[in-house]
Amino acid sequence: LLLDGRYSEALSVIREYKSIFGDENYYIELQDHGIKEQKRILPYLIRAAKETDTQIVATNDAHYCEKSDSYVQRVLTCIATNTTLSDNSGMQFPTDEFYLKSEDEMKLLGFPEQAYDNTAEIASRCNVSFTFGHTILPYFKAEGYENNYIYFEKQIREGLVKRYGNPVPEKIVQRAEYEMSVISKMGFVDYFLIVADFIGYAKRNDIAVGPGRGSGAGSVCAYCLGITDIDPIRFDLLFERFLNPERVSMPDFDIDFCYIRRQEVIDYVVRKYGRDHVAQIITFGTMAARGAIRDAGRAMGLPYSKVDSVAKLIPMSLHSTIEGALKSEKELVKLASSDNEVSRLIETAMKIEGMVRNTSIHAAGIVITRDPVSDYVPLYKNGEGEVMTQYTMTTIERLGLLKMDFLGLRYLTVIQDCCKLIQRNNADFDIEKIPEDDKAVYDMMSNGGTLGIFQFESAGMTSLLSRMKPRSIEDLTAALSLYRPGPMDSIPQYLENRRHPEKIRYKHPLLKDILDVTYGCIVYQEQVMTICRVLAGYSYGRADIVRRAMAKKKQSVMLEEREIFVSGAAKNGIDADTANEIFDDMVGFASYAFNKSHAAAYSVLAYRTAYLRCHYYKEYMVALLTSVIGSGGKTAEYIGDLGIHGLKLLPPNVNRSEIGFSCEDSGIRFGLLAIRNIGANMISDIIAEREKRPFTSLYDFCSRMSDKNINKRAIEALIK
Repeated sequence: LLLDGRYSEALSVIREYKSIFGDENYYIELQDHGIKEQKRILPYLIRAAKETDTQIVATNDAHYCEKSDSYVQRVLTCIATNTTLSDNSGMQFPTDEFYLKSEDEMKLLGFPEQAYDNTAEIASRCNVSFTFGHTILPYFKAEGYENNYIYFEKQIREGLVKRYGNPVPEKIVQRAEYEMSVISKMGFVDYFLIVADFIGYAKRNDIAVGPGRGSGAGSVCAYCLGITDIDPIRFDLLFERFLNPERVSMPDFDIDFCYIRRQEVIDYVVRKYGRDHVAQIITFGTMAARGAIRDAGRAMGLPYSKVDSVAKLIPMSLHSTIEGALKSEKELVKLASSDNEVSRLIETAMKIEGMVRNTSIHAAGIVITRDPVSDYVPLYKNGEGEVMTQYTMTTIERLGLLKMDFLGLRYLTVIQDCCKLIQRNNADFDIEKIPEDDKAVYDMMSNGGTLGIFQFESAGMTSLLSRMKPRSIEDLTAALSLYRPGPMDSIPQYLENRRHPEKIRYKHPLLKDILDVTYGCIVYQEQVMTICRVLAGYSYGRADIVRRAMAKKKQSVMLEEREIFVSGAAKNGIDADTANEIFDDMVGFASYAFNKSHAAAYSVLAYRTAYLRCHYYKEYMVALLTSVIGSGGKTAEYIGDLGIHGLKLLPPNVNRSEIGFSCEDSGIRFGLLAIRNIGANMISDIIAEREKRPFTSLYDFCSRMSDKNINKRAIEALIK
């Protein structure tokens, strides 16, 4: 209005805003970034403030910290808009004054003193505080119960009988009661009920749920509530690895669901707790070293060949930095010192390295809050209208909010689809009741038959199984835990001990019961904890704290704990030298020892896929091939395996093919969705039309489908 000379209208707007917000909350902002339009209206703003008795405040629009960063900010704008510095796109700031100015620099602008005083006044009225270490769970409503704990305990008691029979062994009852006590004291009863509720919804609606993931499989209460389907007693799993009574932190159930129907579970949670109480979580993509070089070079308008040659001098390792490369790559240093353009490129890239390049939605993370999410965290809406938190998962957890990972696992869908095919001819088939000691299954895995088996189809894992010759779920659990960077080094010793158990020598007899299952080798984190407990008298809670310290190589903690461990071991008659040797072994293994709870749960899943491949090969391969539609390499690999097993792949047929691959007496029929340029809607139209009567010719097909969702390119694809 002021730029247009409409001064009186501007006064009316000021008075209107003051009446809305209140005199004490409304200020006229004074800025001067060296822009002529701003300079032109400044006198009118000050005059208007006097005439309307409105307070003024001095501010500066800050987009970077220092004046010298103006160039970098321009580069970042070019990266964001896919332009170059020479394009003059109009997206650049007109001056270099948009930085965080000091008080002295602001006073050089010559505004009335009151404007500067009010800057401090507004700042003093701002109050933003964060509370860390305090958990804020949503309320779970257990209808018909005085409180949630009564309902929780009832569910556990009923689950104990369902899982372990009646009467429940006393040892298991004691374990469950101990867990319930810890869960209640730590304030996580509602957490368990919330998770059990949405998992129950998934199971009631035939949405596949994984048997467990992560340390949560170590909880008897989780097993009894149906959150997990892994018996922690059978696999000797530890509750404290999941929820430590001596270390207050949020438990974390990560749940695997059918990757196609995962969203249905999220939708249920939204309906139950309210749209404004559930949000997805943001993730930030940052500029890595090579990417920063390429982005900066593109924005600066440098030749691609020059930028590419510089980028390729940055090592490919995960945590490479430009600064690190300048210390290790002589060619890069030489290039930077001999070419001013390269020097400026590197200098600019170093300033943008690590900055946010883009945002996306976390693949699995969901936050569920007691009050509306916006009461706790700022929200962000992307271009597709999807709402997410502006805080990342790490910050969400620090604020004590409930973060859940709803993960989509393809193999759960494969297992479920395969079982449905089997049940067409064997209605009583139940994947959860298959024998876990099937010799044919283990023989197949030991002889290289691992293609399409969850977690075990890589060449390295296949090789390990052929040497290991597994004979139990426990063996598969060990294999999963050993085939990782770090533990791989102990595979030869493990295999040697497995072949010759009589040669195993324990540093102390008390270690035998703990390490016997892994042939004298420390493989699992839980074994480290049990050694601390059995040999040195630690509680499992304290043992978990020690394990964490060992894994993170916290020297000060380990030095203190070594003395406590040696002292505790002495009470069991273990001399100091032996105790120190055992402690050293634990320190060496703890940094890469694996979580047995997770490995056991995934081994059960792996065995199920192996069982199906072994005994129901056709049905399994149909489900497997359907799951990888769109992945040409995997499809070709699995099709190649069909021939080895004497199973014929039948060509696509508009009268017989389904959306995905399908079973026929003479082989496996190619799925229509696996044909390029054929979409799901188009296939639905084809199936609907052929149900009226089969297609008899190309002409018949084209004439009957002419008004449907099909085009020339699709027809050509079907002909080919």
